Amino acid sequence: MKILLIGCGTIGETILKQLSNKEHTITIVDTDKNKIQHLIEKYDVNGIIGNGASIDILNEADIKNHDLLIATSSSDEINILACLMAKKLGCEETIARVRNPEYFNQSSLIKDGLGISMIVNPDLDTAREILNMINLPSIAKIETFAMGKVTLVEILIDKNNPLIGETLISINKKLKTKVLICAIQRGQKVIIPDGNFKIARGDRIHFTADTSSLNSFLLELDLIKTPLKNIMIIGGNRMAYYLSKELSSKKYNVKLIEQRKQRAEELATLLPKATVICGDGTDHDLLLEEGIENMDSVVSLTNVDEENIIVSMYANKLNVKKTISKIQKDGLVGIIGELDILNPVSPKYIIANKIVSYVRALSNRRGSNVTTLYKLVDEEVEALEFIAKQDNEIYNKPLRDLKFKNNCLVACIIRKNEVIIPDGNSNIQKNDNVVVVTTHKGFDDLNDIIA
Repeated sequence: MKILLIGCGTIGETILKQLSNKEHTITIVDTDKNKIQHLIEKYDVNGIIGNGASIDILNEADIKNHDLLIATSSSDEINILACLMAKKLGCEETIARVRNPEYFNQSSLIKDGLGISMIVNPDLDTAREILNMINLPSIAKIETFAMGKVTLVEILIDKNNPLIGETLISINKKLKTKVLICAIQRGQKVIIPDGNFKIARGDRIHFTADTSSLNSFLLELDLIKTPLKNIMIIGGNRMAYYLSKELSSKKYNVKLIEQRKQRAEELATLLPKATVICGDGTDHDLLLEEGIENMDSVVSLTNVDEENIIVSMYANKLNVKKTISKIQKDGLVGIIGELDILNPVSPKYIIANKIVSYVRALSNRRGSNVTTLYKLVDEEVEALEFIAKQDNEIYNKPLRDLKFKNNCLVACIIRKNEVIIPDGNSNIQKNDNVVVVTTHKGFDDLNDIIA
């Protein structure tokens, strides 16, 4: 596909990193000359210096012959205008990043009226992911395939988890509910496990399950935790606003701490069901005064990663049940795992994954067989959903008789309305949906998994 990417900030570069491969021809546009030059050298893409909403710049990029425009500049107005201009000039598919709540509340009108294919909001989408983490406190992350029939779940193996010391073979024998553990993060290592792999404390395991069976599995492991009720949010940015609004509407007790007086007053008006405190959310005495030790969850959403890490470490020391931190810097990813920061969230990766999944779905209409894509384990693992379309020699053969590439696993098969958690006797049939988990990048067809 030919893609024009406007805006090369943190989100734009993260998208570029994930899409810059042989499948796509990418041109980037930004007003920062040095940034453009750096990314051209780093990712071997084409670059144009200028305003991405300018007709002259779009024509210079030959937008009419592009399949997709992605606008992720820091300006909502430029992103919306760039999509509108690109549409008028002949580009059928456009994606805009829109952060302002006033604009986002009109997203349906903007999409329908201007013909924008997709609108993404890093703050709202991240808030929704955090909401899921609070609603399901035993789960670190949850994704779905096959119209919600299959769930991909990440959980942390803490000190009391009954899976410690078990192999994947012994787990399947002991548990009534069938799941497939398909990827494991152990420290900085990424493992696609075999049946003899033994689970240890501190592992983050990813497994697939029939969505209807997920609760049964969590019950068997005694992972259905007491619901969280009292939530403290540090920082009063847009993300904190979206999260507080969602939580307080669901009868959570929300206490939000914001340092800027004017913003705190504004949030107090916008969030009548929440308690808004004006103060420094990293101040030890203030946190104690506001009852941090009595909180079920502390969510640190300031714009300074280091502040979020410190608050989470302190909350962990006080045995707060669930701590969540917004982390933007890639260089901190390896550090936070060593510090027991168990639930980091990164807006740029959440949005990049959403856009890359859309690009894969768009490619599917143009010949690819990938319908859904998720990035796991700090972007090191891909979970892909394929449609078994054309006739193929791998169909109707036991999986044990197929020779797969290393670090490649068939994690689930969906046949009509049946969810199959596969073993060696299972087979793939034409028209199945097949979920594959792999450390390889850029798989486009089921045949790619065969060695």
